[in-house]
Amino acid sequence: MHHVILGAGPAGVIAAETLRRQAPDDRITLVGDEREAPYSRMAIPYLLMGNIGEEGTLLRKGARHYSDLRIEAVQAKAIQLDTKAKQVTLDNGQSLAFDTLLIATGSNPVSAPIPGMDLPGVESCWTLADARAIQARAAKGARVLQMGAGFIGCIILEALAARGVALTVVEMGDRMVPRMMGPAAGGMIKQWVEAKGVAVFTGTRVESITQGKDKTLDVKLSNGKTLNVDLVISATGVKPAIGFLEKTGVKCLQGVLTDEHMQSNVPGIYAAGDCAEAFDKVSGTTVVSAIQPNAAEQARVAALNMALQNRPGKRAVLRGVTQINVLDTLGLISTSFGNWQGVSGGQHAELTDAPAWRHLSLQFQDDVLVGCNSVGWTEHVGVMRGLVEGQVKLGGWKDELLKDPTQLVPAYLACAQAQGHWSGADDARRRA
Repeated sequence: MHHVILGAGPAGVIAAETLRRQAPDDRITLVGDEREAPYSRMAIPYLLMGNIGEEGTLLRKGARHYSDLRIEAVQAKAIQLDTKAKQVTLDNGQSLAFDTLLIATGSNPVSAPIPGMDLPGVESCWTLADARAIQARAAKGARVLQMGAGFIGCIILEALAARGVALTVVEMGDRMVPRMMGPAAGGMIKQWVEAKGVAVFTGTRVESITQGKDKTLDVKLSNGKTLNVDLVISATGVKPAIGFLEKTGVKCLQGVLTDEHMQSNVPGIYAAGDCAEAFDKVSGTTVVSAIQPNAAEQARVAALNMALQNRPGKRAVLRGVTQINVLDTLGLISTSFGNWQGVSGGQHAELTDAPAWRHLSLQFQDDVLVGCNSVGWTEHVGVMRGLVEGQVKLGGWKDELLKDPTQLVPAYLACAQAQGHWSGADDARRRA
């Protein structure tokens, strides 16, 4: 069989390698739309910090890694898919017939509709090419304005601060990381960042960008300020790169809708990673969970099932995804799991210790912890994840947690292990 994989990020590479192990005689083609060898976007901030060179971003270091595995690498972008003919057309004029197809095209940055976004010196921070452009302008002392203070924005913020730039962050929401943190937690992160020397304007938007003097940029803000800067970075979000699937019959909501086998509604066509929409067992809905561990597991499951397409064998099943975010913002660790905003009819407990830079919020449905977030409470991270992912019934411990949210570890020990649950919390406790 011929397996075609669209996307050469972590999901695509893991799928190709898994397929080779499972189907040693099949043909595998890996299609990536960048001129670079397959690399990890998550490594770009470390490149900007100077912790690694460009080689350190590569997913696999050996120059012959893919050819040795007999994985055909093609540098092109998918522009058209014919599901009936089982053929994908690329922007280099090539057409690939396939027996199975994995859509692992990831996400693209969202560009805000603001005048001046196409000017030199306005960059995203998504590709190696973007990183090179940022390195050229973000020297120590350079004035940099970053649009967006979400999860990705805070990771970029960390890298820019390490470069020693004079940084201003503009966020339209009323707090930092508004899709991960409530008002108290988001406000605490803002105060922490400002104490570290970063200017932050929340509830503010960029209205226009114009060319200044000597290759600088003038940025007009909705709060009445105009800032002259050397570099503008747009970190206002991403969306799944699935535009080429319009009118193909592949069902998409936010991403490519998949079943428990990571297969789309079209037999033989699968999806994994940032462009896939899979079932979240905690919320009971399908979600796009754009984090690398989920992408890796989705890719593994998809590849196992692609190898079995039209062949006998037990199909692999994705056990589900959970919304997980762990963020380090200039040394302040924050986390978010599951339905951190709570559910209708549920109860919640919240504890804030502002002088210690600590915040903890727990959300319950009946006696199950369905979501939580924290700032500065690193000792509970593994336990929170275990309780949320395991959907552990807490019984009387729920009332104890409502009174004192810090009793997560004894609650986990009493309930999760007694009910036969296991999670990364066990490893975390052993390491502690």
